[in-house]
Amino acid sequence: MIRFGIIGTNRITEQFIESAREIEDFALTAVYSRTEERAKEFAAKFGIQNTFTELEAMAASKEIDAVYIASPNSFHAKQAITCMNYGKHVLCEKPIASNTAELQEMIKAAKKNNVALMEAIKSTLVPGYRAIQEHLHKIGPVRRYFASYCQYSSRYDAYKEGTILNAFNPAFSNGSLMDIGIYCIYPMVVLFGKPSGVKAHGVMLDSGWTGKEASL
Repeated sequence: MIRFGIIGTNRITEQFIESAREIEDFALTAVYSRTEERAKEFAAKFGIQNTFTELEAMAASKEIDAVYIASPNSFHAKQAITCMNYGKHVLCEKPIASNTAELQEMIKAAKKNNVALMEAIKSTLVPGYRAIQEHLHKIGPVRRYFASYCQYSSRYDAYKEGTILNAFNPAFSNGSLMDIGIYCIYPMVVLFGKPSGVKAHGVMLDSGWTGKEASL
């Protein structure tokens, strides 16, 4: 049995809990939130016994073995490293970090504490993708890879009305490439390896948030 603590009380977290509870070896024992009110509200909804408003207190808790992190992107590295330094395994929502430097520090903490660090993105683990990997050689040399993921943000209408939600706030390391572009780039890198170059262009909104298109 693996006892999980949750960081992030949003829709993605709820979907994770619903799916994880299909696994017999999963137990949900703690939740962290910045406010006690939200922590208790979330705990009551999902039957969670322990609530925390201090990250280190939860990381040090003997009631959890691992942590699922679904907070804003800019918090991933600090929260993951704190948990790993207390010997907790970490499953971190995509993108796992804001940049390469943060990821390197996370990997260093995982090795130092002998714990697992995993990014929560399933695209390359599903049977269909595995089948592509196994049979790709049959079509000969691949000279071009094209992937597109277009989506109208449910939060864009609020932005146009003057309300800047987290998804459009660059302080949280957000943006279209970080949010959904990763679904195009991640499978490509796993199939073909590290790109030799990267080119990107985008549209900058007034908030500093960038909608991007990238070519690799």
